[in-house]
Amino acid sequence: MDRKEEVLDIFNLVLGTFLFLAPWFFEFDTGAMTWNAWVCGAIITLVSLGALTAFTEWEEWVNLALGVWVLASPWVLGFEATTAMHIHLMVGGIVAMLAAIELWSLHHTPPHATVSH
Repeated sequence: MDRKEEVLDIFNLVLGTFLFLAPWFFEFDTGAMTWNAWVCGAIITLVSLGALTAFTEWEEWVNLALGVWVLASPWVLGFEATTAMHIHLMVGGIVAMLAAIELWSLHHTPPHATVSH
């Protein structure tokens, strides 16, 4: 069964892969910023793959939490004012937003139109 929200999972898959590869593309310093990008990028990618193959709601909650973590991690782990910070902010914000949209769409039922003759 195709879900109209699958495209959001595909975007998160791409973003997770981008975050995972970012330390090599942008030459992050080794340490917390690199490990955070690798671990969070890999988990976002795997969860998004899972959502594409056998969707369950918990996958979106995991991506929402990961997106918020990736968004906050530059300050928590101390790598603000770096290229890594900007990439984490962009990816974390978008992943969290897409997961929130998908969760909202799961729980929002549009009103049914009634036809009167």
